[in-house]
Amino acid sequence: MATEILPNAKRTWEQKVVAPTLNKSPERRVQFETSSGIPLERVYPPADDGAEYLDKLGFPGEYPFTRGVQPTMYRGRLWTMRQYAGYATAEESNRRYKFLLEQGQTGHSVAFDLPTQIGYDADDPMALGEVGKVGVSICSLDDMLTLFDGIPLDKVSTSMTINAPAAILLALYIAVARRQGVEPRQLRGTVQNDILKEYIARGTYIFPPAPSMRLVTDLFRYCKDNVPNWNTISVSGYHIREAGSTAVQEVAFTLADGIAYVQAAIIAGMAVDEFAPQIAFFFNAHNQFLEEVAKFRAARRLWARIMRERFKAEDPRSWMLRFHTQTGGSTLTAQQPQNNIVRVAIQALAAILGGTQSLHTNSMDEALALPTEAAVRVALRTQQIIASESGVADTLDPLAGSYAIESLTDEIERRAEEYIEKIDDLGGALAAIERGYIQNEIQDAAYRYQQAVERGEQIVVGVNEFVTEERERLERLKVDPAIELAQRERLKALRARRDNRRVSLLRAQLESAARGSDNLMPLFIECVENDVTLGEICHTLRGVWGEYRPTL
Repeated sequence: MATEILPNAKRTWEQKVVAPTLNKSPERRVQFETSSGIPLERVYPPADDGAEYLDKLGFPGEYPFTRGVQPTMYRGRLWTMRQYAGYATAEESNRRYKFLLEQGQTGHSVAFDLPTQIGYDADDPMALGEVGKVGVSICSLDDMLTLFDGIPLDKVSTSMTINAPAAILLALYIAVARRQGVEPRQLRGTVQNDILKEYIARGTYIFPPAPSMRLVTDLFRYCKDNVPNWNTISVSGYHIREAGSTAVQEVAFTLADGIAYVQAAIIAGMAVDEFAPQIAFFFNAHNQFLEEVAKFRAARRLWARIMRERFKAEDPRSWMLRFHTQTGGSTLTAQQPQNNIVRVAIQALAAILGGTQSLHTNSMDEALALPTEAAVRVALRTQQIIASESGVADTLDPLAGSYAIESLTDEIERRAEEYIEKIDDLGGALAAIERGYIQNEIQDAAYRYQQAVERGEQIVVGVNEFVTEERERLERLKVDPAIELAQRERLKALRARRDNRRVSLLRAQLESAARGSDNLMPLFIECVENDVTLGEICHTLRGVWGEYRPTL
């Protein structure tokens, strides 16, 4: 039969050409596989299963979006070049943002310190020693005004990595825009707002799941009517991968969380096509180049089918998986940190060939400290060189049709679907989280990887192979401990000059509203415009909803 010609030819090649070669010189390993455990074939001939090109690949900008969500992709406009930045005070971070804009950055990505992420002001005892350390300290509208001083919000796209208090940070951003004379409808950007992955992998949660999901859907509803160009959530696989998941698990668990958010919004009374076009995603880019390219393509195709078939979305924009990518922080090494420049370049290229809409490239020194200006410039230049000199942005989905890429895309999609079906059987993402299923799967994958590194089966250059004894002498960025005291003093001055009677009234209104069901976003905006602090808002909500305590 005609369909047997290629398989027969492959068998003949393996017997008469490959086998004699292996007898003389064996391959480096018995089994080659991706980080997800997908075996890598020696060669990939065309598939012989009769799958139709249009069903599985199609054209860019059309269902199932395997080849990209825009018809012209980077030939029309390059991806947004972001550098995740924020440290110390709003003044320091504002200077870094302006530096990055001067260097050619095309979108902001804000890193908040740990107290901000979990809803504490800088003068709270829980914030002691952490103010400004891993991001910028934001307590009030004054801080947010300083952070974006001289940066016109109608001209830039801003991404904010914030989750539990995401709605409050967006309220602050809207308040800044109003002070600048910018209407909320003009704002473009993304707020991460993905609380489920906090329960899974990251830990910066505040409230129990039910009120947390209410905050998510309140933000969905408010932005639909008032901030239509804003991505209301960035469903994040990045932190799932940083916790040790495989590429397949990253896709599966991220999309399972996305399904949960869609279901929650529908239960809250929204029609799927009202909010789905404002959902975005956030993925990691690791070192296994082919697997990473295939991962992005598989995720796009799988989400398109989920939205069209499971949720019956009719608007093609609801089918599109649009995503930001950050290169893998957990892949960076403190040993021989210059090697990280190469790792980041490989990862960035995978993200671009996979069709990302936005990209952050890590700096080479991030395994040691916050990045210096010199290091962050090299990271940004990596994106610019790929965009301007490599030529990969000049054609759409250039690796499509590669037998290896298409086979890996199919296999990642199949394995991710199996995980999603298992999660559905457990009752959905939240039920799977509460039972510890997703966390255990990630922990097992991380353990297997670490074992492979320690046995020398997985080479990490400079760590377990090609090791040198030289001590690295890199300039390091240090956060002055005095900034914490200064931030506390600013808060003290704010509380002295504001209308505290008005603050007390608004906090009482917020407490009442939290016990009800009205959308909280308008009240958050009114609160921050009247100098109620982030910590005060979160403490008020804690008084009503309590805090989440894992039972596992």
